[in-house]
Amino acid sequence: MGTIVMSGTVVLVILGFDNHLYWLAAVAVLFLYLQYGRSPSAPSGGAGKGAPSGGAMPADYRSYRDRRDKQAKWERRYRRERPFEARRQEREKSK
Repeated sequence: MGTIVMSGTVVLVILGFDNHLYWLAAVAVLFLYLQYGRSPSAPSGGAGKGAPSGGAMPADYRSYRDRRDKQAKWERRYRRERPFEARRQEREKSK
């Protein structure tokens, strides 16, 4: 998939010497590929540990649990440090 995107981008850049809209299309193709095109099963550094980037599904249950616990810790801290704001948000959520 990556080679198809790269070759398409090269073609669009070459065509862009006559029409600059092709350069914009090449940039858009690269942006969309980098945002959505890469498979989530590709390793993102390390041995599969840590939080995945972009909100993708975690590689294993342990990384999911670590991310969930970290989020809960931040939510508890937020409620402790900003009680009025936390209560207001709870009221709005229950409506």
